[in-house]
Amino acid sequence: MKHEIAVGVMTAPKIEAVIPGPHSTPEHPTFLLKNVRIGIGFHWDRLEDQEFEGTLEIRDNADGTQTAINRLDVEDYLSSVITSEMSATSSLELLKAHAVISRSWVLRPIISPSTCTDKSDLSDPDRHVVWYERDAHEGFDVCADDHCQRYEGITRRDEHPEAAANVQKAIDATRGQVLMYDGKVCDARFYKSCGGATELFENAWANEHYPYLEAVRDEIGTPLPDLTIEENAQEFIRTSPSAYCNTTDARVLSQVLNNYDQETKDFYRWTVQYTAAELSDIIRERSGIDFGEILDLVPIKRGPSARLYEMQIVGSKRTMVIGKELEIRKWLSRSHLYSSAFVVDRNEQGDFILTGAGWGHGVGLCQIGAAVMADKGYTYEQILAHYFPGSELKTI
Repeated sequence: MKHEIAVGVMTAPKIEAVIPGPHSTPEHPTFLLKNVRIGIGFHWDRLEDQEFEGTLEIRDNADGTQTAINRLDVEDYLSSVITSEMSATSSLELLKAHAVISRSWVLRPIISPSTCTDKSDLSDPDRHVVWYERDAHEGFDVCADDHCQRYEGITRRDEHPEAAANVQKAIDATRGQVLMYDGKVCDARFYKSCGGATELFENAWANEHYPYLEAVRDEIGTPLPDLTIEENAQEFIRTSPSAYCNTTDARVLSQVLNNYDQETKDFYRWTVQYTAAELSDIIRERSGIDFGEILDLVPIKRGPSARLYEMQIVGSKRTMVIGKELEIRKWLSRSHLYSSAFVVDRNEQGDFILTGAGWGHGVGLCQIGAAVMADKGYTYEQILAHYFPGSELKTI
């Protein structure tokens, strides 16, 4: 049985649609949307013209804007998602693994919806702990940006016909396959680079523990130190331990990083430096709270990947604990920090130096790590078993 999904592609004052798209034929019509914004709020934020198959609905909103909604079959949606999240030239086993997790992620709320509705912990005025769930959309199932899964239509999938055929081969080989645990479809999350270790679901989102989203060391057979201990986290982040995602192999990276993603070179270990005045301005702008001069950033709670999910901001006017990981990343950067796995130093001038690890929330599949595993000869079943321990691959 096929299942149609509605994707909110873009919202703008006026939607400019050009039909047909450049690859449109009478047998397979497509349409083009101009100036689609991608990477909203992140460091790769930009506008693109994108081509789509399926049907287009343009909805008028109460605020005078319009939303473009693309309706298409789930399996067709997946062929675009895995080439938007990665490159169509990726290895077949990596494409298969991503097809399974992307299918699991999009079908989970339909087949195995979560009952947790909490999205914040704001009971204490000196605490601001919030997280962002996937049910934030009205009028469509998922958005097309990083909030859900990247979906850029057939824009990149059809750039290379041979690669597009490989993507379809991966979709067909895994058709209907999802990850399951205890009779439910898994909430199969993914991101670019874990930085050496993966994170627990509950440290990024709702306070629910999923056994298949346990913390694992990115490299099979390598022990995972207790990175919830500050001393261990400091040593781990300040060094460059061996991991699948600790790679500079351009051939492998080109499989998992699209053209604009390849602009990000320092994803495994990175450094950001701010003057005290700059950091104070950024936090005030991003939080809407005037902390005065920022005096200190204090780690409160770290997860097993060394990611902070609670951090204290100490200012001359007020002090507050913030979380979870995405809120920390948002408040400390005008775009978003690569991750919340970082340590803080001050130099002689009083600048704040943030040294960090990884790119993304760290929960579930590490895309760069999975690309390296596939390149080493691991099958998609082995890749999924590594990043989602205890899960089962089922055809539904």
